[in-house]
Amino acid sequence: MQKKSILFIRAQISSYVFLIPWLLGFFILTVYPMVYSLYLSFTDYNVLEPPRWVGIKNYFVMFSGNDQYVNDARFLNSLFVTLRFVFISVPMKLAFALMVAMLMNQKLRFIPLYRTVYYIPTLLGGSVAISVLWRRLFSGDGVINAILRAVKFADPPSWISTPEYALGTLIILAVWQFGSPMIIFLAGLKQIPHEYYEAASVDGAGKVRQFFHVTLPCLSPIIFFNLVMQMINSFQSFTQAYIISGGNGGPVDSTMFYSLYLYLHGFAWAHMGYAAAMAWVLLIIIAVLTALTFKISNSMVSYGEE
Repeated sequence: MQKKSILFIRAQISSYVFLIPWLLGFFILTVYPMVYSLYLSFTDYNVLEPPRWVGIKNYFVMFSGNDQYVNDARFLNSLFVTLRFVFISVPMKLAFALMVAMLMNQKLRFIPLYRTVYYIPTLLGGSVAISVLWRRLFSGDGVINAILRAVKFADPPSWISTPEYALGTLIILAVWQFGSPMIIFLAGLKQIPHEYYEAASVDGAGKVRQFFHVTLPCLSPIIFFNLVMQMINSFQSFTQAYIISGGNGGPVDSTMFYSLYLYLHGFAWAHMGYAAAMAWVLLIIIAVLTALTFKISNSMVSYGEE
């Protein structure tokens, strides 16, 4: 018995020895920065001077917009713009990804090539180069307007320079990056037993009814997973808004994403304490919306054993 205990202790020690690199990385690169950023969120910190404790002042300023910080009244606007972006782009991306996944689930020649081609936008969509290209496409003299003029569309606007349309260009770019949820949907579609469709067909269900009564219920866990992941990613969108708006969230703050506004406060205006507070507010918002999504999913997600 004593020998077994010694062997067990040695096995435990060996396990923790192998875990040391990961534990060091976790505590030094993840836990410590998070705790320190929480501390900074209660301070006035401009990077060049030591942090000065101000309590909940940064959080109060966010919603009152009344302090020495430059343009801090724009906080609520940046939050509203981000919410609009998330609640429009995520459902559109998931719907488009599911549609393409169903097309890619057909038995056609060269289907692996088609799947690869459709996944490429996801690999490229978040890059600086694609954002610059997107800015050129939707500019006043860009390709989109050239096509519209060619089909006799009179005087098309400069999409990225018009407040009413600027956010729409970013939504289109987000939807264009549908490859990741498409691949996950495709994997889910392949797991649906073909017998379900045969039984539905025998009962007289057409393609539309099969989609709503077989495909969607069987895919509901996959839809839920994609919804949560895409929602979290959309709240953190930054590169596209920074490049396409020229780094200022224009025109008229119509593309001032929350993450972009956080970046400007922290690195452009040296309000690092305020930026840390904004980061924690964003974490709370994402956590609350994710929790609500999980709560709603209890009555909407169907698992096999149910």
